[in-house]
Amino acid sequence: MSATVLVLLDHADTGALRGSVLELATAARDLADVAGGGAVHGVWVGDEPLDPALPVLGRHGVSVVHAVSTDADPHLTPVLAEALADVVADTGATVLLALSTFENKEAVARLAVATGAGVVTDASSVERDEQGRVVAGKTVLAGTWTTRCAVRTELAVVTLKAGAVVSTHVEEEAPRIPEVRSREVAVSERATRVRLVERTPTEPSDRPDLSSADVVVVGGRGTEGDFGPLEALADEIGGAVGATRVATDEGWIGHEAQIGQTGVTISPRLYIGVGVSGAVHHRGGMQASGTIVAVNSDPEAPIFEIADYGVVGDLTTVLPQLTEEIRRLRG
Repeated sequence: MSATVLVLLDHADTGALRGSVLELATAARDLADVAGGGAVHGVWVGDEPLDPALPVLGRHGVSVVHAVSTDADPHLTPVLAEALADVVADTGATVLLALSTFENKEAVARLAVATGAGVVTDASSVERDEQGRVVAGKTVLAGTWTTRCAVRTELAVVTLKAGAVVSTHVEEEAPRIPEVRSREVAVSERATRVRLVERTPTEPSDRPDLSSADVVVVGGRGTEGDFGPLEALADEIGGAVGATRVATDEGWIGHEAQIGQTGVTISPRLYIGVGVSGAVHHRGGMQASGTIVAVNSDPEAPIFEIADYGVVGDLTTVLPQLTEEIRRLRG
C-alpha cells in the first residue's frame, strides 16, 4: 500500500488557493499517518503562479507539489482527468482527495473510467479503517441517511464537501517549503474534442465563496425577488448569499447561488434560510449544516422540521431588525 496521498490544489486565476484546500491537506495528512508515516503530495494544474502558495502548503504538511502544465486548456475536465491520471501513475499513490465541485466531480468520474478507481463524492468525512481501506462518510436521500462507504479498489478518490474537516497546520518551528516537481502532460486527442470558447469570471466580492463559507444566508420564494435584506445581513456577519432553485429560475439571483441536489452542496456552521420552504431537493444540499435558522411566514413550512431555531414572521420586518441588533451588539 502506497503511503502517498494526493491532494488536488484548486486555485484561482491569480494563484490563490481555494479556502477549503487546506482542509483537504489536513485530511490527507491523517490518512498518510495512519498508513505508516507517508507523505502528502499536492497536484497543481495550470500555469498560474505557484510560489506564493508554497509556504502555507508546507505549514499544512504538503511535502511535494507536482506542477502540471498541459498542451490543452486545464479547465476542461477531460484534460484535468488525464493530468491527474499521469500524476497517480508516476507517484503510485492510492488516494486522491479533491474539493467537491461540479468540475472536480466530473473530472474524477473520468479518472475512474480510465483507472478503475473507486469514487465517493460529496463526502463529509474520510478515514482509514482497521484494514487500511479508505472509508468516506456521506449523507444520502436528501440528508435522511448517513452512510459509510469503504473503497475496495487500488485507487480511492474522494471529493470532500467544504467544512468537512477542520484545517490544522503542522506544529513545526521551521516548516519546510514543499519540493516542486514540474511535469508536462500531453493529453490525448479525445480529451480536446470539446473546446472552451469563453470564460466569464464572477464579479469580485468581499463575501466568502458559497461552497466554503462558514455562514450562509439563503433566500427562497418568500423573498419575492428582494435579496437586499439578505445581503445586508450576510455582509454584517461575514456570510455568503445563496438561494433555492425557485429564486434562481425566476432570475432573482444567478444560478451559481443555487443550493440543493442540482446545485451547490454546503455544510456551513450557520445556515439562515429566509423565505425558504424546505423542499426535499433543497434540503439535500444543506441539511449537513451545523446550526439551521429558519425565517418564514408559514408556520407549516417543512424547513421548521429540521431547524434548530425558527422565526415565524415577515422577513421584511425580521431581517432588518436582526441586522440592526447584530450591528448594535458589535458596537
